[in-house]
Amino acid sequence: MAKIKKTKLNQVHADLGAKLINFGGWHMPVQYTGILDEHRAVRQKCGLFDVSHMGEILIEGENALEMVQKLITNNAQKLEDEQILYSPMCYPDGGIVDDLLVHRINANKYLLVVNAANTDKDWQWIQDNAIDNVNMENVSDDYAQLALQGPDSKDLLAEITDIDLDSMKYYWFTFGKVGGVEVLLSRTGYTGELGYEIYVAPDEVKGIWSKLMDKGESYGLQPVGLGARDTLRLEKNMCLYGNDISKDTHPLEAGLGWTVDLEKEDFIGKEALLKVKEEGYNKKLVGFKVLGRGIPRHGYKIEAKGEIIGEVTSGSFSPTLEENIGLGYVKKDYSKPGQKVAVKVRKREVEVEVVETPFV
Repeated sequence: MAKIKKTKLNQVHADLGAKLINFGGWHMPVQYTGILDEHRAVRQKCGLFDVSHMGEILIEGENALEMVQKLITNNAQKLEDEQILYSPMCYPDGGIVDDLLVHRINANKYLLVVNAANTDKDWQWIQDNAIDNVNMENVSDDYAQLALQGPDSKDLLAEITDIDLDSMKYYWFTFGKVGGVEVLLSRTGYTGELGYEIYVAPDEVKGIWSKLMDKGESYGLQPVGLGARDTLRLEKNMCLYGNDISKDTHPLEAGLGWTVDLEKEDFIGKEALLKVKEEGYNKKLVGFKVLGRGIPRHGYKIEAKGEIIGEVTSGSFSPTLEENIGLGYVKKDYSKPGQKVAVKVRKREVEVEVVETPFV
């Protein structure tokens, strides 16, 4: 059995009383004071996440762009230096290997940030699809990562950085100092709020965490675990790999058509996705609100007229709406907002209504 990995902040989380769990092979905090409390802190003030478990892969060389273009469905050709792109990476059949962020450092150098549980698989996939004149390196061990998220995150971060945050646009990044330490700072996050992700050498992460927590007292800053990270991303309809997207789903049915550029030159999965677009597909990822009582969970069946028409992929109580919400794949005939169907919660059927997303 593989040894469970720990981030450099593991003891800090333990000292804060966090509930720690095994998440994708990492010992990670799921909550500190409670999911509702932490969720609301991010929506109303600001929260700090340790996301050092995420994977980082560097692709550089004269054919680096060509390599990135081959791997992803979106179009990295349009990126400028220090710009970021979100994209799925697909198998030849259109199934999703992972969803990731592409950071263009310069024309010949790109940093891919991938999901923690997929890092080894992604790294193998990238090596298997290498082209000439490209150097690739799994640099995950070189980075720790913090996510500072929430409406007050900019004002708080400004207290300990020399980076001009006013000129920083969404999905751009830059290099500079935070807490006196060299970092890569990106204007990104997995919460749908104003926020930043700080990439730093692992040995320096404790110092930045401490400085943010100290300065953050007056901002109501709270440490936030994976539990609230999940409810925050669900309210904003951000897909979770392994739940909402996987090797068994393709980007078009997952509502990620905006990340697929079928006009660009060949990429892995293009032929399959072109075929899907031409022939159509029979299921679609939708958001729904629960009208009865019960929380929809991953794997629960969705029914209509006595027939199974789909399956829940994500579900939770929404702390912002104070309602139960979920995502799931349903037959396309049942995918229009306003459509009422049912989720089988244990042995009973609970009525749900398909709604527009994001929920919040």
